[in-house]
Amino acid sequence: MRRLILSVITATFVLLGASAHNPKAWRKLKSDVNVFVMSDSGREGCYDQQLIANLMGEMAAKIKPKCVLATGDIHHGNGVKSVKDNDWAQNFADVYTHPKLKMEWHSALGNHEYRGNTQAVFDYSKVSPIWNTPDRYYTKVIKAKGTSVRLVIIDTTPLIEKYRSGNRYPDCVSQDKDEQLKWLKKVLSEAQEDWVIVAGHHPIHADTKKNKIERTDMRNSVDKVLRKHKNVAMYICGHIHNFQHLRDKKSHIDYIVNSSGSYSRSVRMTKRTIYCSGEPGFSVISANEKELRLHMIDKNGNVLHTVQRNK
Repeated sequence: MRRLILSVITATFVLLGASAHNPKAWRKLKSDVNVFVMSDSGREGCYDQQLIANLMGEMAAKIKPKCVLATGDIHHGNGVKSVKDNDWAQNFADVYTHPKLKMEWHSALGNHEYRGNTQAVFDYSKVSPIWNTPDRYYTKVIKAKGTSVRLVIIDTTPLIEKYRSGNRYPDCVSQDKDEQLKWLKKVLSEAQEDWVIVAGHHPIHADTKKNKIERTDMRNSVDKVLRKHKNVAMYICGHIHNFQHLRDKKSHIDYIVNSSGSYSRSVRMTKRTIYCSGEPGFSVISANEKELRLHMIDKNGNVLHTVQRNK
């Protein structure tokens, strides 16, 4: 029944005319609080990155998001060495140039950031007028028109054991996993907002060829905490480079994989899959007091699928 309802929601937005570069249709996605979600983008403007960046700017002019939530891998390869690294220009500053994207960008660290100097990701907040990533894990509350949304941004790479060995991820091994999970429990226990969304780089559930130990470690750490807090509506991640919406019958949470903002990969249905697509793109979160929606947007501006929760 749930799959049928969500399919109807998706079809409804298509019928409303949410098609390529249709500003009138984009306005219908707008609600009290609006946030863009962008993932796995850092490709020096290539592989549709510049195309999607331009589209984000056009849509921002109509939807007026409060911020961009980035779920990691703003830089691929070996991350960045410092705030002066050329990758900041090539992957971010010289790509997302549309004036309507000059809003706060709140990012999680991805595994590729951990191949470099993660401190540079925080320090860039002092250099860029829009980059706002203060720590490895942190929270941001957005309020507008009587609606409140709490974004809880976590640092998933140190929670996965395979990243903590060897020399490839130098800043990973020194991170205290237990301290982060303790912080997460506290934040979720105290959250009073209308909607609580947790975001990180790695998935809890997903179809992927990546080592299953990543999802196992995430389920044994993060998901155990999330399931105990009924105020958590969604967990949003990247890492897999495609769109996925999954549900687990033992959980109250909608698990979202946000597609790559540049180079995407194919995907298949699993037993938990509600929807999936190998298209590149980004997502739009729209919320009011009674309704939370996440719209998956392809590189042409089409709404592929909508996740909807109601109170």
